[in-house]
Amino acid sequence: MSSLRLATRIQVFAARRWQSTKQPTLKQRLSELIPEHQKYVKEIRTTYGEKTFSAVQVDQLYGGMRGIPALIWEGSVLDPIEGIRFRDYTIPEIQDKLPKAPGSLWLLVTGEIPTQEQVDGLSKEWAARAGLPEFVEEIIDRCPGTLHPMSQFSLAVTALNHDSQFAKAYADGISKKQYWDPTFEDSMSLIAKLPTIAGRIYRNVYGNGKLPAVDPSKDYSHNLSNFLGFGDNGQFVELMRLYLTIHSDHEGGNVSAHTGKLVGSALSDPYLSYAAALNGLAGPLHGLANQEVLVWVTRMQEKIGQDPTDEAVKQYIWDTLNSGTVVPGYGHAVLRKTDPRYVAQREFALQHLPEDPLFKLVGQLYKLVPDILLAAGKAKNPWPNVDAHSGVLLTHYGLNQMNFYTVLFGISRALGVTAQLIWDRALGFGIERPKSFSSQAIEKMFKGKDA
Repeated sequence: MSSLRLATRIQVFAARRWQSTKQPTLKQRLSELIPEHQKYVKEIRTTYGEKTFSAVQVDQLYGGMRGIPALIWEGSVLDPIEGIRFRDYTIPEIQDKLPKAPGSLWLLVTGEIPTQEQVDGLSKEWAARAGLPEFVEEIIDRCPGTLHPMSQFSLAVTALNHDSQFAKAYADGISKKQYWDPTFEDSMSLIAKLPTIAGRIYRNVYGNGKLPAVDPSKDYSHNLSNFLGFGDNGQFVELMRLYLTIHSDHEGGNVSAHTGKLVGSALSDPYLSYAAALNGLAGPLHGLANQEVLVWVTRMQEKIGQDPTDEAVKQYIWDTLNSGTVVPGYGHAVLRKTDPRYVAQREFALQHLPEDPLFKLVGQLYKLVPDILLAAGKAKNPWPNVDAHSGVLLTHYGLNQMNFYTVLFGISRALGVTAQLIWDRALGFGIERPKSFSSQAIEKMFKGKDA
């Protein structure tokens, strides 16, 4: 056994020993909840198993399956008016109730608000698991600086499969009833190592020196901030706490969440499943939206100045629409009001950077864009979503390497995806295998049958 792996196991043991004298750990609480939820799901399937949602239209099959009810996702549900609910808590309720350090994993897994002590225990365990195998460090270090950070991120996460407890347990013949246990262990280690991977990539690509050691006395967000070189900036640390929480989950139908669940349904371990999810997140229609917003706003500022009139901003918006381009950061497939995650970021900005020129411009857009989109007939929901704000906040504090923004998104989204992977294994969900049709088959099915 390598000295690194032995040291890591000793740290994990020490963290758990610390927790054992306190309140129940996340794993202990989960083990209590699993039998209850298994019984609950069985009752739902017995009572409602033959009920139907609604008819599926052919257009939905061609349109990305949008709106088709097809997945169970326990952690969150998107309400068109109130926005995302994490275990039935709205974003404002979460901001009010969750402990200061990131506690969203506990909430997403258990449905319960953790105590500060329980969240501190999570932070300590993640710090104990944060180290990377030497060969993974070498893989990251050998990547050329021209390779996109998300490609490096996915590569490193895939390589962690080498030490997967689930893969080993499955090969050893573990009972299906116990699948959740090594899935939980892999998920905890994956989450713990993501800031270390991200920090190493960031410093390799952008030249910020040697990666500092993890500080077990600090929370997850602080260690992530420190790995990126911002640990001494208390406001940036606070921003990371907010960012990781509000981006942690968004139902199961988005590309990264669904990909992780789909690959996991084949009993791929959490490392392989989440690496696949990251590859989906890297797509420009999913994880690059905040970059597109920042580029658009920055170009606007360069053209019309740092303190533009409302008329100048309106004209730029109309010019964008008339060129056949959408206004990035506005509209949402489900939401029909301002995204509460946008509101949370706006409140942070009003408190910490009210005079920032880019933030002031974003505020003007918030005031002007919706009416213009409605007048142009361009959106059912003309209100801003979460991506309309996050890039401006990161830029304010000096993290202006836009290619890295999706990596931060990837760290936060791991919380929601792994929470569902754990429950998928605990509930014994099978491999996904939806039915597909060819265009010719659809024509044969319906041709000549309309009245």
